[in-house]
Amino acid sequence: MGKSSNKILIIVAFFAIYVIWGSTYLLNKIAVLELPAFMLASFRFTIAGILILVLAKLMGIKIRVAKKQLLNSIIAGFLFLSFGNGIVVWALRYVDTGFAALEISAQPLIVLLLMRILHGKKIQPMSVIGVVFGIIGIYLLVSQKEIIAKENSVTGMVMIFLCMLSWGYGSLFVAKADMPSNYFVNTGYQMFTGG
Repeated sequence: MGKSSNKILIIVAFFAIYVIWGSTYLLNKIAVLELPAFMLASFRFTIAGILILVLAKLMGIKIRVAKKQLLNSIIAGFLFLSFGNGIVVWALRYVDTGFAALEISAQPLIVLLLMRILHGKKIQPMSVIGVVFGIIGIYLLVSQKEIIAKENSVTGMVMIFLCMLSWGYGSLFVAKADMPSNYFVNTGYQMFTGG
């Protein structure tokens, strides 16, 4: 693979992050006004998990895992998806999507703080500066005048913060846990059990 094809893949990856993943907040906000939040999140993740596992099977990848790996996938699925994402979808009833994205942009800072508290790792000043600049950038993109004008918006903000803690702890958990080695199988089980 040449340098130009690597550049194309990088552009496609950033497009996926900013447009496809970034639009999920807006789409969730629209959907959650019509459907129960947890049903919506459950349906998305369960179907995604089944599709990923079927795709893995079609690719000839073994989807059988050890009991410990399945248990760790269930824990990760809960931390990332059931709680970490399901509650965010619910909180979008009370919080503007721009503010939700702004609050979640502090996720790397939460991970750094959890690494310091739980593992005693020193926080590098440049890491904090990078996260702060990222948060400022997102604030400039999505700054809203009516952040807490809606009823129960403070509840929504607190719940999103708890989701960030869940995601942060989940990130540290999967880094050390015995997980399925194949990404399709790992993701499929997390999605399915989280759903």
